[in-house]
Amino acid sequence: MYEIKIILLKERLAKIDQQNITQRKHRGELIRVALVGYTNVGKSTLMNLLSKSDVFAENKLFATLDTTVRKVVLGSMPFLLSDTVGFIRKLPHHLVESFKSTLDEVRESDILLHVVDIAHPAYEDQIHTVNNTLKDLNANNKPTLLVFNKIDLYRDRNFDQYVDPETRKELQEELQENLRHEFQADNIFISAVQQENIDALREKVGQIVKEQYIIRYPYKTKEWG
Repeated sequence: MYEIKIILLKERLAKIDQQNITQRKHRGELIRVALVGYTNVGKSTLMNLLSKSDVFAENKLFATLDTTVRKVVLGSMPFLLSDTVGFIRKLPHHLVESFKSTLDEVRESDILLHVVDIAHPAYEDQIHTVNNTLKDLNANNKPTLLVFNKIDLYRDRNFDQYVDPETRKELQEELQENLRHEFQADNIFISAVQQENIDALREKVGQIVKEQYIIRYPYKTKEWG
């Protein structure tokens, strides 16, 4: 019974892979941003928040894309935002290659938003797990922004409730700088559920996307006015 399920799963993944290949051919010269991260870190919540925000001029699903990819517009600058399968530790060996075939969104992306549940007690181990998976996919050298989600829960669990706001701010800034140094990547603290610091996230994403357009499709920037 177990072997039958594995066979059916592999067949389904092969079909999805072929569909994705066809869909990616129709995406044109748009910068691709992929949300990656350990499972249950809030990627889908962030995906919905960013793609449905009033900041963006377009909200509908791209007609020729699968349901995990949306065309987003910041100001007048468009890009593709994709949600991906949550990474996990110790994925069964016989499924690794099959699941890798569904992660072409990561391989072919221009930018990675690595979402982390900073309130999870093992969030640093989860970061390493995701980074190792990205390395296995040969996708570890892309421009990456570490998005530390659930900062509100982290503060509740780790900061003394009687500490004054200024000290809390200093503690959070110190943590952010330590994480930037440890993982050698720019980062931002947010709460997707509370919509905390989302405007700053949009600004950072917009800057990174624009930089990649200048490198890859410099003539496209003239269309934004």
